[in-house]
Amino acid sequence: MPGRQELPSTLERSPRSAQRTWIKAHDSAVREYGEGQRAHRVAYGALKHTHEKVGDHWERKEKRRKGPSDPQSARPRQVGGRSGEGVDEQATKQHLYELAKRLGVEGRSRMDKSELLSAVRRANRSRTREARDG
Repeated sequence: MPGRQELPSTLERSPRSAQRTWIKAHDSAVREYGEGQRAHRVAYGALKHTHEKVGDHWERKEKRRKGPSDPQSARPRQVGGRSGEGVDEQATKQHLYELAKRLGVEGRSRMDKSELLSAVRRANRSRTREARDG
């Protein structure tokens, strides 16, 4: 299975459900489009429907929040948009606050929802970088 060999490091640290989702979507995309970046984008798009990035790994979303996590995942491929980097933009401010708390984001109690989104994305990038380096 090509997906198993190409599993990103953030998914290696994630639950089997996240790994399985990514691998199945990746392998299907490889059959449809061939190896390459497009297969990875498809796999991440599928993953973002059921999981969200927390620090250096992916976790299952709450059942009531399934669906694309960011504008780019919700759009057809031809329409641009920025990636939410695995952070669910549809999440409540409370959920984002809890994620920020788990990630040790300073000043989170004074942040509005968009600031929490940005702070969680920064913390996720930092944790991922630390995990890859260490």
